[in-house]
Amino acid sequence: MKKQEKIVIMILTGMALGFGMVPTVNAMHIMEGYLQPAYCIAWGLICIPFLAAGIFRIKKVVNEHRKTLLILAMAGAYTFVLSSLKFPSVTGSSSHPTGTGLGAMIFGPSTMAVIGLIVLLFQAILLAHGGLTTLGANTFSMAIAGPIVSFIIYKIGMKFKLNKHVTIFLATALGDLFTYCVTSVQLGLAHPSSTSGVGGAVLEFLGIFALTQIPLAIIEGFLTVAVFIGLETYAKPELSEIGFLQEVK
Repeated sequence: MKKQEKIVIMILTGMALGFGMVPTVNAMHIMEGYLQPAYCIAWGLICIPFLAAGIFRIKKVVNEHRKTLLILAMAGAYTFVLSSLKFPSVTGSSSHPTGTGLGAMIFGPSTMAVIGLIVLLFQAILLAHGGLTTLGANTFSMAIAGPIVSFIIYKIGMKFKLNKHVTIFLATALGDLFTYCVTSVQLGLAHPSSTSGVGGAVLEFLGIFALTQIPLAIIEGFLTVAVFIGLETYAKPELSEIGFLQEVK
């Protein structure tokens, strides 16, 4: 079996598992109707420049490195599957991994803005996970803010020649956690506490999800390291073409 065929099978398997495992998803994307219209519009407008940059970046990557298209698709499938999983929280709510760190480290954070938007749109329409009115807010937290942190941490780790697997783990886990910090701020701004205002509401939302999200971020970090090892084994020419393997040596 050719390497490209193996990658295609991985993508299709991931998508099948994603649809099969989440028939009743209700995880921590901000749900439909939970944000006031002004906030929905504002977060959507904030996302526009990041999405524009992502479109240009994807176009450049595809035109210059056609062989990386399968890896780009795999990054999208990885994000879809992980962010669709629902894990109950001891606080009575639920959380999920994000899956965006993988693509952010390989292709850059702007690329994940577009991929994340597509993932969130499919989840909102097909799985009732998140919502169309809250698409801008969810895109900013999961597909923009989190990937930027993952990318920055990854670049810092590579600059100071830290162990590549440790760097990938930290970039993934901290990007995941930052996504939930941003989501908590978004919820706190929209629903401030009657006694302690926005700050108190943000701390309350952070406390609700921290107990679940910290172990999930750690798990996602280890899983992403394992995926990178697999990519280095089965997609070495494609990663070398975009200069990624040279960077992580």
